[in-house]
Amino acid sequence: MALLLRLPTICPPSRHSLHLHSTTRNTMALNSPKHYTSITTTANNRKLPILLFDIMDTIVRDPFYHHVPAFFGMSMKELLECKHPTAWLEFEKGTIDEVELARKFFKDGRSFDLEGLKNCMKRGYSYIDGVEELLHVLKTNNYEMHAFTNYPTWCEMIEDKLIVSRYMSWTFCSFKTGKRKPDPDFYLDALKHLEVDPANCIFVDDRMKNVEAAIAVGIVGLHFKNAETLRQDLSLMGIDVSG
Repeated sequence: MALLLRLPTICPPSRHSLHLHSTTRNTMALNSPKHYTSITTTANNRKLPILLFDIMDTIVRDPFYHHVPAFFGMSMKELLECKHPTAWLEFEKGTIDEVELARKFFKDGRSFDLEGLKNCMKRGYSYIDGVEELLHVLKTNNYEMHAFTNYPTWCEMIEDKLIVSRYMSWTFCSFKTGKRKPDPDFYLDALKHLEVDPANCIFVDDRMKNVEAAIAVGIVGLHFKNAETLRQDLSLMGIDVSG
């Protein structure tokens, strides 16, 4: 829905060059963000604030919760009970590859069709209702946006299918940094990379603990519930969501 951007080297794609509604007031009270206008820096004409987005279940529907249990012929409860407690987290942090993930995904070491799982995941990737339209508007209005995601190398499959890079850069991916939200260092590293004051960043995530971690380091945090609520929250903060 906008100009195709090249993914930065921190998370290269395979084919293409990351409750505060009644909460917005709560967020503003917790974090005291300014009401943003069309702020730019004098050095490079950079428009502020910078927007950081969680990906799974904020931008893209997470197939793990919607499709993967059926792939294994299990309920979600059964899947959670028999999967290895840390294998996926290790995969997200880049400490194991997908071959090792397949070896230890289940606590009992049972084998499964890894390629079938990947195809299941890819079929399940889709934009959350209304989110792509909002991203298009924000991109058209020249806001700088970055993914800030806990996800493994399979972000490449998301990019291949949905081309998220039309709207934001895959700048902060846990599998490359070795850090996951809500680790404060992940947020602080992002601020250092962006060379921006935390109050000039807005972070959006569907998990409150990740939003709270952002607020703790001075970033403005918004708890994602749906696209319309996010649009309203951003508008109340002075973000231009017209168009």
